[in-house]
Amino acid sequence: MGVIATNDREIKFYYSSVTSIGKQALAYVQASDKKIMEVDIAKTKVTGTQWAELANHLDLPLHKLIDTQHPDFIAAYGKDPDIEDPHDWLKLLGNCPQAFQRPILVNGHTAIQITSPSDVAAFLDTES
Repeated sequence: MGVIATNDREIKFYYSSVTSIGKQALAYVQASDKKIMEVDIAKTKVTGTQWAELANHLDLPLHKLIDTQHPDFIAAYGKDPDIEDPHDWLKLLGNCPQAFQRPILVNGHTAIQITSPSDVAAFLDTES
């Protein structure tokens, strides 16, 4: 059992309120009949363990959660950083959360990374 408790009747939504996709996708999530736990990473620190669990739940390597083209990322780490250790990516997420790439929706044992706000609507439609 991980640190992120999952439940089919509750949506956990990890997003950044400073991004347009985060704000738009949140509106779709809030339209759901399910209980919602919002985690705005612009205001709430997500632990390394939680980031690792989210990446694992998505079946993605940690670096896929990060927008390496984000201006803050480039300013801090350069255009082509030589980062191979997963622990370094975890530290990076903690130190540069604004480079978090896309919102993540977790519902029960399912997790998706949102590329467009309509992804939330499609996901909720399949859950109905």
